Amino acid sequence: MRKQVRVRFAPSPTGGLHLGGMRTVLYNYLFAKKNGGDFILRIEDTDQSRYVSGAEEYIHNCLNWAGLEPTESSYHGGNYGPYRQSERKELYKKYAEQLVKDGHAYYAFDTPDELENMRHDLKTEQNPSPQYDQSIRMKMRNSLSLAANEVRKLQDANAPHVIRIKMPEHETVSFIDMIRGEVSFDTSLVDDKVLLKADGMPTYHLAVVVDDHLMKISHAFRGEEWLPSAPVHILLWKYLFGLNEMPQWAHLPLILGPNGKLSKRDGAKFGFPVFAMNWTDPKTNELTEGFKEKGFLPEALINFLALLGWNDGTEQEIFTKEELIEKFSIERVHSGGAKFDYEKAKWFNHEWIKKSGVRGMEPGVKRLLSEKGITDIDSSVLEKVVGLVKDRCTLLTDFYDHSYFFFKSPEKWDIAAVRPKWNEAKQLFFAEVIRNYELNNDWKAISLENSFKEIAAANQIKPGEVLLPLRIMLVGGKFGPGVFDIIEILGKNETINRIKKALTVF
Repeated sequence: MRKQVRVRFAPSPTGGLHLGGMRTVLYNYLFAKKNGGDFILRIEDTDQSRYVSGAEEYIHNCLNWAGLEPTESSYHGGNYGPYRQSERKELYKKYAEQLVKDGHAYYAFDTPDELENMRHDLKTEQNPSPQYDQSIRMKMRNSLSLAANEVRKLQDANAPHVIRIKMPEHETVSFIDMIRGEVSFDTSLVDDKVLLKADGMPTYHLAVVVDDHLMKISHAFRGEEWLPSAPVHILLWKYLFGLNEMPQWAHLPLILGPNGKLSKRDGAKFGFPVFAMNWTDPKTNELTEGFKEKGFLPEALINFLALLGWNDGTEQEIFTKEELIEKFSIERVHSGGAKFDYEKAKWFNHEWIKKSGVRGMEPGVKRLLSEKGITDIDSSVLEKVVGLVKDRCTLLTDFYDHSYFFFKSPEKWDIAAVRPKWNEAKQLFFAEVIRNYELNNDWKAISLENSFKEIAAANQIKPGEVLLPLRIMLVGGKFGPGVFDIIEILGKNETINRIKKALTVF
């Protein structure tokens, strides 16, 4: 019988949500939706020394903005909670103790100083970075090297200790990765990882296995940086629950920046976001810009991320979320790193802005204008403006530069661009345009343009010589959409007032 599909994203609440994390969320979400399954958000906060206040709420906000809501989480509830590992602390100890009892783990009483001395004293030319492994464990203070009565004394005295997995020697551990095929490891090359810390908190290695089992996770997708930990996790599954219970795994490729794995430093150096939303570090007050605040639509970010390491085998590039759900296959995710291209990300955003309906764009544009101090916004005018300029915008933030002049009359004009060729004939021409427009009852762009050209012809002026001055009178500079489209939206009174006002300084 086929397992119910249950996938999870399990971030640590230590800071902003990196693009790699967002892509992991997306692939989990798409896989769950395609297979009628559940997508779980589990917060892995066992390392309390790295916990950052506000980070968990931030993760939820990012997923909410992107439209990738989990089925179960600490916010949404569910039948397999708690969904924060710190609230599951009491669950883990019994599994760690069971491993010790069965001979697969042991108590280690080494102090931090003793561990530091080991790394220094046991360093050799062949082994410059000694680890706590098969070759070293018997030289340390643990329940394998100490006599049983010494171990009991230390336990009775509540001596601080951890529980470490006892990695077997010279065994080959293998699994089938959904992306990479068969992957094998030699256990002799893996150290005895800590499973339960001295404070009773589990490490990632124990917690991820226990939680995936208790939450009935069927498939686990994570970054390829976790591949070296796979033999530890496979053995824990084998020892605790049996390999038949282990989820199917897929290790996702890295997202590559200009110099290796994409990092926050790359974003700061090259001027692009690497987080989903703005993140301010509460300790340093350092702001890291996000895709949302940069002006990206969530649909565009999802589309871009989906193709950052996956394709459906066709040339199609623009996908709705529904199309991605229908076509997504984890087996078509590439095993090699995916190169991050910010210009390509902006291209996706431009395409999605063009694709988006005017009504859907209006609230965001209105909010943007309001943040810039433009609050007196007529809804019917805004609708026309958004429809006129949206195809010119790459980022949502571009809407301000392409539209503010519809709501705010210019206070200064780029007259340097027209003054050398300005003369009395042009001054009289615009006076005639004003009179014509005052009497014109057909306030449509094509009619207004025809009238303008007729007046120019009657005055023996080439239309091209007066179109630029007209544009500058209306918006203040050499920019904006079609000048007669601008006039139609501004309306008769505003257009005439702007021309009159500009003529006083031309």
